Amino acid sequence: MNTLDSSEKPTILVVDDTPDNLTLVSNLLRKDYRVRVAINGEKALKIACSETPPDLILLDVMMPIMDGYEVCQQLCNSTRTSRIPIIFLTAKSEVEDERKGLSMGACDYITKPISPPILEARVKTHLAAKAYADFLTDKTAYLESEVARRTREVSAIQDVTIQAMASLAETRDSDTGNHIRRTQFYVKALSHKLKSHPNFSAYLTDNMIEMIF
Repeated sequence: MNTLDSSEKPTILVVDDTPDNLTLVSNLLRKDYRVRVAINGEKALKIACSETPPDLILLDVMMPIMDGYEVCQQLCNSTRTSRIPIIFLTAKSEVEDERKGLSMGACDYITKPISPPILEARVKTHLAAKAYADFLTDKTAYLESEVARRTREVSAIQDVTIQAMASLAETRDSDTGNHIRRTQFYVKALSHKLKSHPNFSAYLTDNMIEMIF
């Protein structure tokens, strides 16, 4: 059975101000994941915003200076880290605590003491969901770039065709060919002039003017 190289394993960031908790969770997960630890919120944010961000964050709530809720809020509000799934791992077991954590953007809420099978299952589930979401995002970006590329190609072909028709007209009659080209630039100048007019401003966008030209 093949095992993943450490560089291929998903990275889990464990954030807790208690060293024993960091050791416990790290030992539980390090077989299947690369585990990084942060003993406070500030360090957690620094790691999350680094060039090698984690794939998932296990976040304690009760920490000094910056609690887990504030860390979660900052992560969710940043475009750079908003897609990293956050699981609260905390001793705060009241329903209101869980509601608050989930409403702030966390994908899950697990209470201490930790049940290893539950923690492992939740981590696996949310990593799989993130991998699928990342795949869809990458696929969408690729398709958008392809559409833009094909649009540029069609536009270029259209421009070449029009120029070829004008050149053909010019070879048969230089006055007609030059007239076509003068009219092309005249219409563009007229369109730019009319763009500021309230009756035409909504229609005469830059793209429309270029198409008319």
